[in-house]
Amino acid sequence: MTLIERSFREKIVLVGVVFPGDSPNSVKESLVELALLVETAGADVVGSITQRLSSPDPAYFIGKGKADELRELSYMTDCDTVIFDDELSPAQQRNLEKILGRTAIDRTALILDIFAQNARSMEGKAQVELALLNYRLPRLRGRGQQLSQQAGRIGTRGPGETKLEEDRRRIQERISRLGRQLKEFERTREVQAKARTASRVQNASLIGYTNAGKSSLLNALTEADAYVADRLFATLDTRTRRMSLPGGEAFLLSDTVGFIRKLPHQLIEAFRSTLEVVVDSDFLVHVVDGTSADPMAQVRAVREVITEIGAVGLRELLVVNKCDMVADVESLKAEFPDAVYVSATTGMGLEALRERIAYLVRERGKIYHLAIPYSSGEVLARLHSEGEILQTTLQENQYMITARLDGGSVAFFEEYLC
Repeated sequence: MTLIERSFREKIVLVGVVFPGDSPNSVKESLVELALLVETAGADVVGSITQRLSSPDPAYFIGKGKADELRELSYMTDCDTVIFDDELSPAQQRNLEKILGRTAIDRTALILDIFAQNARSMEGKAQVELALLNYRLPRLRGRGQQLSQQAGRIGTRGPGETKLEEDRRRIQERISRLGRQLKEFERTREVQAKARTASRVQNASLIGYTNAGKSSLLNALTEADAYVADRLFATLDTRTRRMSLPGGEAFLLSDTVGFIRKLPHQLIEAFRSTLEVVVDSDFLVHVVDGTSADPMAQVRAVREVITEIGAVGLRELLVVNKCDMVADVESLKAEFPDAVYVSATTGMGLEALRERIAYLVRERGKIYHLAIPYSSGEVLARLHSEGEILQTTLQENQYMITARLDGGSVAFFEEYLC
């Protein structure tokens, strides 16, 4: 289900366009990121070209003259594929492939291809396949002359179903099956979410730009064994682990798929059920790559996706990671004064991060005074697991306790309140 050939390393030419309102530097940085995506996909960049445009050309996205120039560059570099940094319409993609004489795809297709490589779980594979099929369906007509051949069979009446119609029908049937399969995964996740709600254990989601170090941070904070690699979109599957806070409270931390600028809408839709864990979080731990050339641009890209999935308004804790590799941390602190600065690799700043997370967990609770008999050991144990014990004194046959509790826990302890 991938879009880039794996039997050899394809040679790729990149195309970027500067539209009104875009800065040349931002387009240049986006092309650098596109080159990293190409490398992640297992191919090599052999050339690039940029153009200023007031608006996309309806036929070729870039102008006809620039398309001719791109064709010459493609011949000179003997490239296999041309990748545009912006999304192409099916018609533009068809026209470009005719004039270039080779495959033309866009950033969306490239990211989908990488996701197809890295999906590991059954749900992840289904989500990526669904996104790929939805991307391919309107582009079937441009995949070659064989798709418009008649496929009539001996003994059938009429000309038969065209190959194009047959391919489209099969894809639509597969999309329907994948949709039903993902509904089953969604129901399982809803059951798990209800169990977490019933346990009254707070949870947060690690969000951030791809390769910001979310999985490394999850491993450092929870002793998890999440897969870690220094490349884009190394992990796609959500992973939740229990974390111990300084006050002894139970807490859940979830790792989520990384985001990127111009993240394909198909992927957001396909992964929407997985991203529900972000929407249901008590707060977000937003991990920022301290070594990025433009960390604020990455923060904005992540917040755009958060807005799209409906997680606006959640409390957010900014965590700047990889600070052991940053020469000028002070300039970062000026840009993100309220962030926590850590290194998941060396452990720098992790204790401060645990304290900040614990503060956010306790922030939702109020202080109560309780009188619990010595004989009610199970009540005392539950109080320790669900609240923060601030003070304990002994009085006759009971414990006099001052504790911080959230609203969901208070009902259980109501008969013990003073």
